[in-house]
Amino acid sequence: MEPMKEVILMSKLKAITKKREFRTFLFLVIIFVIVGMVNSEFLSINNLQNSLKSSLLYIVLAIGLTFVLLTGNIDISVGGTLGLSAAVSGLILKNGGSIIVAILVAVLIGALIGFINGIGVAKLNISSFIMTLGMLEITRVIQVIYTKGQWVENLPTTFKQISQVKIFGLNLLIIIVAIGVILVQMYLSKSEKGRYFSAIGDNTDGAILLGVPVQRYKIYSFVISGICAAIAGLIFASQIGFISTTAGMGIEMTVIASAVLGGVSLSGGVGTVVGASIGAVIMISINSALVYMKIPAFWNDAISGSLLITIVVADALMARRSNKNIKKERLRARVLKPEEVVTHAHAK
Repeated sequence: MEPMKEVILMSKLKAITKKREFRTFLFLVIIFVIVGMVNSEFLSINNLQNSLKSSLLYIVLAIGLTFVLLTGNIDISVGGTLGLSAAVSGLILKNGGSIIVAILVAVLIGALIGFINGIGVAKLNISSFIMTLGMLEITRVIQVIYTKGQWVENLPTTFKQISQVKIFGLNLLIIIVAIGVILVQMYLSKSEKGRYFSAIGDNTDGAILLGVPVQRYKIYSFVISGICAAIAGLIFASQIGFISTTAGMGIEMTVIASAVLGGVSLSGGVGTVVGASIGAVIMISINSALVYMKIPAFWNDAISGSLLITIVVADALMARRSNKNIKKERLRARVLKPEEVVTHAHAK
């Protein structure tokens, strides 16, 4: 009985090590070990908490983007949604409005932008890249007009303190976001409707034949992405304390790189929010590592871009290899007799 338990345990451990999320986490650990050898302060508890705290808004953005990427689309309007939502909610707070009203307005703005993106992609068959690129520029202009080209400053102290609240020594927002990641992961992996997003990206025609409301769930994915971008905007405003007219500019590349680094495929159908979240922590940790290694800050974008290209190429190669294996299995199924197929499957 004991040997059987050991075999089961070993098989489970082997399955875990094969997961993309595990390899991504291992990469994160390697980064901390290498930089820690150069500068031991990088491994301090304070720096670890700061890295997690700095990556929170990227994690939230990566969660929303994962829904869109799973359906085989992309959302590059997240930076504009973040900036506009933060600016509008910031002005509400600055003018004496309540925090609850500011949060609700920000979420509604994010949901509306996501809905418009979703309608354009799902109903009008506009390329998600073109649709969200156009929306990115539109939101930027609206933000400048709404704020009259000025920064939103002097936010209430009570709002800024939200990002500083700690429970049992841990930042409250870290706890909330961690719980959110777990709940979303459970929804996408365990619930039938949650798996619709992956099914759409994996095989749209097959999903339609199975009765999955493809158009509706594509719209849902963009709405979720918009809401997550708005929440990220609120986190940004609370942490920084002001909103500039360029808030969120260029953030989309980092978020896309985070998701893809975490194992979310750009071609759709594959990926988890856990992996995307780890990817977000890695991207922010790299920026922090450059500071501790005294490397000029202008290398940040070059490293992010290089990582994104490397990951996309690796993703394409793995997808090609996977397709070849699937074709081989289909060929065997056609050539071999049914009982031989079963025997072959058991042998593997």
